[in-house]
Amino acid sequence: MYQIKEFSYLCKTTIKTLRHYEKVGVLLPKEINSLTGYRFYEESQVETFQQIKTLQEAGFTLKAVSYTHLTLPTILRV
Repeated sequence: MYQIKEFSYLCKTTIKTLRHYEKVGVLLPKEINSLTGYRFYEESQVETFQQIKTLQEAGFTLKAVSYTHLTLPTILRV
């Protein structure tokens, strides 16, 4: 498990972006520590992040990405 800072480095993005993605529901941390509020991500979520960025670059909004991600997970594997 990676803390948000480490995960942002792996994804080559900012912590602010990851928090925004969490807020809009496209990429949620696997765990949030109830005492500290620290967010933790798994290595497998790097691929999910990359898929989200690819869809955004193709012109999809985050709302559309969220809908696609929730309803058609196989499209993200193509």
